[in-house]
Amino acid sequence: MPVLCRGRHPLHLRKSTGYQRLRTVQDKTRPLRNAIGERRKPRPGGRPGWLRVDSVHQGDLDGIKGLYLINAVDEVTQFQFVCAVERISERFLLPILEHLIQAFPFTIHGFHSDNGSEYINHRVAKLLNKLHVEEFTKSRSRQSNDNALAESKNGSVLRKHLGYSHIPGRFAQRVNDFTLTVLSPYLNFHRPCFFPEEYLDAKGRLRKRYRYEAMMTPYDKLKSLPEASQFLRPAIRFADLDAQAHQFSDNEAARRLNTARDKLFRTINKALIPVA
Repeated sequence: MPVLCRGRHPLHLRKSTGYQRLRTVQDKTRPLRNAIGERRKPRPGGRPGWLRVDSVHQGDLDGIKGLYLINAVDEVTQFQFVCAVERISERFLLPILEHLIQAFPFTIHGFHSDNGSEYINHRVAKLLNKLHVEEFTKSRSRQSNDNALAESKNGSVLRKHLGYSHIPGRFAQRVNDFTLTVLSPYLNFHRPCFFPEEYLDAKGRLRKRYRYEAMMTPYDKLKSLPEASQFLRPAIRFADLDAQAHQFSDNEAARRLNTARDKLFRTINKALIPVA
């Protein structure tokens, strides 16, 4: 039987410096996580200015990178602007995002995207802070409807008008000129959209229905909001927007869109044909 030191209880030995040096486990300092963006669904409260943003890739072919389309849609009015970038990097994306946010006729209060690193980073957060965008949110896990508006527009607008074919990145400027000067004005002033009407079903659950009577263009939806002029940017007036909306009829705007799109793709296809 081991002999213990006189006057020392075995439990007292654990307080000794030698024992604590050998046996004590210390928790290391954990780095503080600075989350970028709040993980939740935006809550615009019926006010315009809360954007849903997503990107669409036009594919790669034989090692040649395709361009990316940046799609920004306002949740309440469905005002929409589309831009094209050669790469999905900060060098190309940040100037386009700034241009997109400033292109909307009303003040932007919120920016929502999925969890892609092209949007969820400190550079984009700094840009939004510079442009006084109050809310920066991102989609939640296993909540596919959080960014459903932008994703549905990817199919019904971008894929419909620009297709699925590979478009090399070097044509980003040409595509960008088309989307900003022709496609986006057509979408906002001449293309009607469905807008949901909320109602309670027999079980008291909130449901949405889409009626043909409620179809209107994004611009008409903006004007239909109560006291709509308060949402406009300081330098924007409805008189100027009316002049832009009435510059062409709906049919004439559609013809201009088809003509400009055909010209764009003829130019791209001609440049891709190898010289014999």
